[in-house]
Amino acid sequence: MRETECDHKTIAMSETGFAVFEEHPGDVGRGLLLLCDHASNALPAQYGTLGLPPRELQRHIAYDIGARAVTLQLAKILNVPAILSGFSRLLIDPNRGLDDPTLIMRLSDGVVIPGNAYLTPEEKAFRIEHYYRPYHAAIEAAIDRMIAAGKPPVLLSIHSFTDRWKGVLRPWHATVLYDRDLRFAKPLANALRLEPNLHIGENVPYSGELENDCMSQHGSQRGLAHALIEIRQDLIRSASGQQDWAERLARLTEKILNTPAAKERLHRISKDPHFNAEFLPLCELPQS
Repeated sequence: MRETECDHKTIAMSETGFAVFEEHPGDVGRGLLLLCDHASNALPAQYGTLGLPPRELQRHIAYDIGARAVTLQLAKILNVPAILSGFSRLLIDPNRGLDDPTLIMRLSDGVVIPGNAYLTPEEKAFRIEHYYRPYHAAIEAAIDRMIAAGKPPVLLSIHSFTDRWKGVLRPWHATVLYDRDLRFAKPLANALRLEPNLHIGENVPYSGELENDCMSQHGSQRGLAHALIEIRQDLIRSASGQQDWAERLARLTEKILNTPAAKERLHRISKDPHFNAEFLPLCELPQS
């Protein structure tokens, strides 16, 4: 694994020259770290298309459509660091624990993944060591730097979900996922609900209580305030939609982080379930 500097960002390259993750710089003193677990549909050359028709790699089964662009624009607006995966979730899913049976999918949304069908223990170990671990190590290193700078970060993970499931349009424009730490997630969900013409869900269509997923590893287990946002993919397929959502999240996140009463809560390392279950009421958020 080697790291190269390119256009003011760090790209971690594998021995074969594949970009495992990209890290964008920002002001660590702002106390916010952006993550994008499913930013890319890229696969290392030796895997081809995992036996899939190329069109399947353009679908939600391979990556979170629009999430990378939203993450990068949000990082630029707020001048905060961001870490994004460089490999498709079909290779190995960085938003799963190592013991999760869906870590490497053999079947996704009705599509058989031929390149994963007969996975040997050696191949699984190789993918963990060369793709999964470097991404998570980069997140840990970024968190350590921000803590050392004096401001433990709030983590915000950007995802997107397919707008239709089994032919039915999903009603939510965005949803916020969380486990037991509500310090950042609840104010974010409540602030989104105040936006006009948005239907906002919580812990749908997925649960934020997945043991050892990315937010569990780096948020809950380290005592950092965090939230995962899922944005419906039809809303961020276009550049204009991506910009709209980046600007919206920048405005709301800035509002939450700049609240004096929130600062002490959000940037404290805490594994106290009672402390972490409390969150800032809407009435205490600064008015736009």
